[in-house]
Amino acid sequence: MSDTLQSRSERALILAPHGRDATVAVQILAAAGIAAEICPDLPALVLAIGHGAGFAIVTDETLRTADLKELSRWLAQQPPWSDFAFVVLTLRGGGIERNPAARRYLDVLGNVSFLERPFHPTTLVSLAGTALRARRRQYEARARLEALRESEARYRSLFENIDEGFCIIEFLNGPHGPLSDYIHIEANPAYSIHAGIPNVVGQKVREMVPDEAEAWVALYRRVLETGEPTRFERELVATRRYLELAAFRVEPASRRQVAVVFRDVTARKQAELALRESEARLRALNADLERQVDERTRQRSRTWQVSPDLLGVANATGYVTSLNPAWEQTLGWTQEQIARTPFVDLLHPDDIGPTLAAFDKLRQGEPVLRFENRYRAKDGSYRWISWVAVPEGEEFYCSGRNVTVEKEQAAELAERRAELDRLWTLSEDMLARADYQGMMSAVSPAWTRVLGWTEAELLTRPYATFMHPDDMNRTLAALAHMSETGQPTRFENRIATQNGDWKPIEWTVAPEAEGVNFIAVGRDLSIVKAREMELAVAQDALRQSQKLEAVGQLTGGVAHDFNNLLTIIKSSTDLLRRPNLADERRRRYVDAISDTVDRASKLTGQLLAFARRQALKPEVFDVPKHVEAITDMLRTVVGARIQIITEVDAHDCFAQADVSQFETALINMAVNGRDAMNGEGKLNVTVRSMPMLPALRGHAGSPGPFVAVSVSDTGAGIPADRHSQIFEPFFTTKDIGKGTGLGLSQVYGFVKQSGGDVAVVSETGHGATFTIYLPQVEATPEEQVVQWDEAAGVSAEGRGRRVLVVEDNVEVGRFSTQLLQDLGYETTWAANAREALELLGEVDGFDVVFSDVVMPGMGGVELGEEIRRRRPGLPVILTSGYSHVLAEEGRHGFELLHKPYAAEELSRVLRRVTRR
Repeated sequence: MSDTLQSRSERALILAPHGRDATVAVQILAAAGIAAEICPDLPALVLAIGHGAGFAIVTDETLRTADLKELSRWLAQQPPWSDFAFVVLTLRGGGIERNPAARRYLDVLGNVSFLERPFHPTTLVSLAGTALRARRRQYEARARLEALRESEARYRSLFENIDEGFCIIEFLNGPHGPLSDYIHIEANPAYSIHAGIPNVVGQKVREMVPDEAEAWVALYRRVLETGEPTRFERELVATRRYLELAAFRVEPASRRQVAVVFRDVTARKQAELALRESEARLRALNADLERQVDERTRQRSRTWQVSPDLLGVANATGYVTSLNPAWEQTLGWTQEQIARTPFVDLLHPDDIGPTLAAFDKLRQGEPVLRFENRYRAKDGSYRWISWVAVPEGEEFYCSGRNVTVEKEQAAELAERRAELDRLWTLSEDMLARADYQGMMSAVSPAWTRVLGWTEAELLTRPYATFMHPDDMNRTLAALAHMSETGQPTRFENRIATQNGDWKPIEWTVAPEAEGVNFIAVGRDLSIVKAREMELAVAQDALRQSQKLEAVGQLTGGVAHDFNNLLTIIKSSTDLLRRPNLADERRRRYVDAISDTVDRASKLTGQLLAFARRQALKPEVFDVPKHVEAITDMLRTVVGARIQIITEVDAHDCFAQADVSQFETALINMAVNGRDAMNGEGKLNVTVRSMPMLPALRGHAGSPGPFVAVSVSDTGAGIPADRHSQIFEPFFTTKDIGKGTGLGLSQVYGFVKQSGGDVAVVSETGHGATFTIYLPQVEATPEEQVVQWDEAAGVSAEGRGRRVLVVEDNVEVGRFSTQLLQDLGYETTWAANAREALELLGEVDGFDVVFSDVVMPGMGGVELGEEIRRRRPGLPVILTSGYSHVLAEEGRHGFELLHKPYAAEELSRVLRRVTRR
């Protein structure tokens, strides 16, 4: 510190604007050899303190009336080493014990001494000397702190930039005993480079490498307990790296810390293992040389001996005159061989020119930093060496690091990148890198092959513009889920092709670590979707074949029943032609014809339901009622020699399933029982409500309730070893031509699709019981029975309402118009849909349209849709005996009256639609 700075930093500042106190204090301090400076006011004092001072003398009356905020702020902001001292001159009797205001000075000034006036000069000098000595100690503390900070900065720079890995570990007491674990409290960047484990600070060794932690703890604990440094080599099994380590205890021992310096010597260890046999022979043949090497090695420094880098001294002629053992370890040449060989003879031919240019720089006195070339090893291969060399007189000191492994890794990485590029180019999947703002930054060629868009088109348009509008929300939701969870997400959407089509794409998206971009892999599902459609068609054909087998079982019985019904109708019509027939007998014959038509209509309706081709359409239905309704058909199927007994133990039991498939399943079970009894026996059909589904075929039961429908026969029974096969498609025990093996497979497939199951109980000679279980549900409003007012009968309900009848069949058209007129309606008859539309365009005032479904040209459903478009408020009633359009697509929202229909039914439907 210069004299000027020292005098300023140790001067006394005096603030005593009243009287002669300031002048007297300056004279007393000057006599004691202490420089002093008078400040005119408090701001000047604060400014002077900021420029440096030893202490300050202030009068009580100045502090009493002054604003101390600036002074208090400076004192609060002074550095940690500083505690500026004040001497307050008070009036007689104004000490802190007798002056309450003095407490305020103590709180504001902190380090303060009080001196009552008048005072003796020696007292002031004593207080000044004490304050000045304290200030000098503070300056010494500042110097030590600055030196410490500079030392820490140098240490931190060395810590961060040394090539070797370095860390400090601290031992802990853990579940395995005292000092049984340690934690990394410091680690330099080279740690992860050499050890292969990043972010170790804060990690415990038993968490990092649990399988080998015990050995590492034992090694470093010995250093901690004995205080003896150690050097050793050991494999870090977790990363498969060999490390060369040095460890020493950090003092004092109570800190329980050990410092470790290490480097990765995996490449050297691998070379050592490969050359072990060669080195053994070499040692045997060159014992005298080894002794010389050992003798020379002992003369070198420890660093020279243990360094894995190639350390050497070369002369201006190009010979290495002194070198460490790392040369031989790296290149295989002995020190003598290298010493008598010009280094240029060991260079790779391509590196001779650049190396000689670097050597010329050394000759000119310039250091060479980070220069790389290849040296030929003894085995003929080349090692990449990274050199640092500096000139020193006529010699050049050099240090070379073997970077062959790094070079090979870089080459391998380049090859892997090339391989990834090939995969990117050749992949059939669409690969892309995109951001969350809606743009893609890279797309693979598969995008063009699959969709037809060019790379430029794909990268310059937001990816949302390629999506089908209906898939937008689902796609954005999937991307948001991926962003929130950080996990890969899968979804499907449709992407536009260049020719205007849409292709289904299955996507897998995964976020990148930085949270800005994500990777997308898309697979074209067009072929998969086509195969799924083919599979659906095949499954539909299988179901239809199962239905047709049941229809085939019905054919003979249905023909017999129809002949019986026709006989009744024929006989009744013949009898009605007789003259003078009594009214009572005439009504009986008419009723017989009507009842017979109802029975025939029911029979044809069931046949059409079995035979129709359509997907499963679950609906809620009353199971007991459907079982009772189909029993008559079952009697037709099984024949007259089989007695059918129906037992319903539970009423109002509803299930949700396809009614047609349910009835087909009952017929298949009945046919199976009939064949088992050879056409003669007893068939029991039972309906029960079960609280739960029992355990079946190794599957656990399920909570209910369930509706159970059982069909029991008195046949020969089924062997136990066949129970597991009977539900397989095309498996049958019947003779050739007597069964396809599809009946029970239809039963099994139906109940499984409906959320239920099927059970079989049978023993040889004791018949068989098949039970289907369907989940029981609550009745829907559609199942509630609606009671119509039948008392009105067939009456003049039309009351002049106008009906447009559309029917292509002349007989049916005449009958329909006559019937409607008898009901009181005014009718207009159109023979086809085109004529009906013309009438609607020409004539106004129709209240309802009554149309057949199956007609040449435009059918009834198309006509209804067109009327709905033109005349939204005009009701349309359709009538049909059977239509594949209605069977496959439903009623399209129109009222439907099945043929044959009665006058009461037609009247009821007309009343309902015209009241709306």
